[in-house]
Amino acid sequence: MTALDLNSDLGEGFGVWRLGDDDALLDVVTSANVACGFHAGDAPTMRAVCVSAAARGVAVGAQVSYRDLAGFGRRFIDVEPARLADEVLYQIGALEAFARAAGTSVSYVKPHGALYNATVHHDAQAQAVVDGVKAFGDLPILGLPGSRLLTAAGSVGVEEAFADRGYTPEGTLVPRGQEGALITDTAAVVDRAVRLAESGEIVAIDGTVLAMAARSLCLHGDTPGAVDHARAVRAGLERAGVELVPFAG
Repeated sequence: MTALDLNSDLGEGFGVWRLGDDDALLDVVTSANVACGFHAGDAPTMRAVCVSAAARGVAVGAQVSYRDLAGFGRRFIDVEPARLADEVLYQIGALEAFARAAGTSVSYVKPHGALYNATVHHDAQAQAVVDGVKAFGDLPILGLPGSRLLTAAGSVGVEEAFADRGYTPEGTLVPRGQEGALITDTAAVVDRAVRLAESGEIVAIDGTVLAMAARSLCLHGDTPGAVDHARAVRAGLERAGVELVPFAG
């Protein structure tokens, strides 16, 4: 891999509540997955992140979710597909308004949390997400390699990997709350990122080596030491000669 995108979940505050350091992460990443108000985020937060991203040349992506503020979008909801498609479209449109006001635009879409995990195996919800995106426009869709979501997305599907999340031998993410779900050691996160870029590999929790030709690498903004992880990963990738650029740009 000679080029790689670094993405992070940003804008996940709401009202007086704040999560993560958006500005610090925007100095590191090349793409920002901006919460669109369903699992987190509100109008001032969305606009502020879009303004900061535009000033830094960071791509803006819509991080769409179930309507689940109380659960931070981490609970599965059996939404009727037509409604889910409309809610995806609604979230993209809301973020696009703030992106335009900041002089940029929404350039890709990524599901959040439980919706992301559901679309790995749930055909109806995966298709609903794709239908909602297509109703807006021909935007790239970030997803897990081998997921129903990327199958439904076809040519606009973009594979991503996670430097700070554990993988099962089947290539899915270890559920949060289970042992090995989060990787908090900075050196380990950097090693995984560099191995992905150099060899196209991620190691699962049981030692299985997974082939993964991801074009984008996610660094979560809400994990312990997120900013330090991101800075160290970027430095490690640059030392390895990897060009860091938005996949959508």
